[in-house]
Amino acid sequence: MINVALFASGSGTNAENLINYFSTSKEVKIKLVVTNNAEAGVVKRAEAHKKNIQIISKQALTNYTEQIIDFLQTEKVDLIVLAGFLLKIPEKLIQAFPNRIINIHPALLPKHGGKGMYGHYVHKAVIDAKEKESGITAHYVNEEYDKGATILQAMCKVDENETPETLAEKIHELEYFYFPKAVEKVIEELRVKN
Repeated sequence: MINVALFASGSGTNAENLINYFSTSKEVKIKLVVTNNAEAGVVKRAEAHKKNIQIISKQALTNYTEQIIDFLQTEKVDLIVLAGFLLKIPEKLIQAFPNRIINIHPALLPKHGGKGMYGHYVHKAVIDAKEKESGITAHYVNEEYDKGATILQAMCKVDENETPETLAEKIHELEYFYFPKAVEKVIEELRVKN
């Protein structure tokens, strides 16, 4: 059994999609949901699926990283999936879970990545740059924002009259379809290694 911890900061649609996707799996268990925002939509979604929810503030993530690592190891977490988690992952946590933390980014990295590039800001940057296509990138997390090795990319066209809102809808569709597949791919690789 591969135990997965989902980290999310927002409404939790990607987290819920992953919970649903793996709900019938005999090999993958979504063990817990971690958020830095007690008011985030992901809390209600996780509660609806009876998932263990941990609220970890930015200060706790930074100042109590070792205790968080201990907790995740006690819970036998094999893989951490960032599904719209907006805080930078501390270096110690990355080192404790090498190539076992993955993220979804709403653009085709290496373009339009880095600090502050999330959600609406990414879509606006893509449109302002007059890109002909955008998409998603599932990637491993390393010490730099959005610089980890790519696991999977999927593309969509950017129309002439695209708005950040219409582009966000296209990106969400790609995320819902491809992100579970990227997680599965990493889980398969973990199984081969173990």
